[in-house]
Amino acid sequence: MKNKKLMMIVAAFLVCALAIGFLYSTKRTAKPSTFKLGILLPYTGTFAAVAKTQQQGILLAVEQKNAEGGLDMPWGKVKIEYEDMDDEANINTGVRRFRYLRDQGAHAVVGQTWAAVALAINELCIRDPYPYFPVNVAPLDSYKKGKMGDCTYAAGYTPWTVGYMAGAAAINDLGKKKIFYLGRSDSWGWDIKAGLEKAVEKYGGEIIGMTEVAQGTSDFTTVLEQVRAAKPDVFISAQFGGDAISLLKQSYDMGLNKEMTIFNSFLTNVVAEGLPLEARENVYGMHFFYYDMTGFEDQQTVKLATEYSEAFMDKWGTPPDAYATIAYIAVQQLFDAVERAGSFDHAEIKKAIDENPEFMSVKGPASWREDHEAIYDYAGFLVRGKGPKEAKHEFDYFEVVSVQGGEEVYPQLKDLGF
Repeated sequence: MKNKKLMMIVAAFLVCALAIGFLYSTKRTAKPSTFKLGILLPYTGTFAAVAKTQQQGILLAVEQKNAEGGLDMPWGKVKIEYEDMDDEANINTGVRRFRYLRDQGAHAVVGQTWAAVALAINELCIRDPYPYFPVNVAPLDSYKKGKMGDCTYAAGYTPWTVGYMAGAAAINDLGKKKIFYLGRSDSWGWDIKAGLEKAVEKYGGEIIGMTEVAQGTSDFTTVLEQVRAAKPDVFISAQFGGDAISLLKQSYDMGLNKEMTIFNSFLTNVVAEGLPLEARENVYGMHFFYYDMTGFEDQQTVKLATEYSEAFMDKWGTPPDAYATIAYIAVQQLFDAVERAGSFDHAEIKKAIDENPEFMSVKGPASWREDHEAIYDYAGFLVRGKGPKEAKHEFDYFEVVSVQGGEEVYPQLKDLGF
């Protein structure tokens, strides 16, 4: 009797084990008919205008892949569907809606403009690995060893790189060695400062003055008087978006453009659009991507940039901006990794990226580094603002002067703990 009972228990256990194994195997070998992409961006709040351009880059990439029939998977073509949500530039809202997208079956999430939300979501992805491709410029600390999720890959770079490129371009390309730096009192401004200092140390410039202001500062009069008194060759600022527009307008109004070179460390088309043509003239800065690559020597990159820019213009009526392009590249690389993996599983996606990290982007050759940061041969383009006599049409914002890129403009892996 006891043996019979024992045999029944063993048999029941085996049945359960086989059932669990079957279900697990079925899940592993499932052949989904759609790939569900979660999009999470701050469509309301401070960063709404930037988020809109990021959304445009993402949706263009989705549309183009679906026009090819979808993702090329081992079981056939798979169409991409997406669910678009607002993180409201709020950490709690962003985390809650990320969890919702993941729990509702999204196979991957792309998004974020504000670094604080991206960092919070990435923390979830460290504990529970998941394909997450942030599309912002993340703080330097987020790339330190152990700080990035297994399947978190960032198509932008850090403010440190922005600062380094600005310093290298000002010194080497413009011949300006006496620098006044206006930072921002947060990780954005501090990381730009650290990169700038590294470039100055390497190339022999000198920071003769330095101060910082909070994000949202609208009156720069006192600061600009301090800059004027220091008499630098170049005035490099960390201000971004609306703050940059205010600063550059006031610099022009006070006549600083006639006394020194004005250099905004990370320019965008949105900033250019916010400036009077006279104030934009001969303003320099680094640009992640500029749509008009006329005269650039790498013809393959020019071709890809032109095709992308024309497609973007056809769909949205404006040329692509920096953050639209970060988002576009991120989604393209996510799709490419999924196809090479032949799977939607995060471990397989990670393996596909890590085993073949090189890729070609609309801004030139690139590769994924050990810290899950995209390293671009052409990381940033030095651009010069066009004034009323040069601008041929409403979108003729800048002239590309030179380029910065490669491992040199990124923080060294050893300094990040690798």
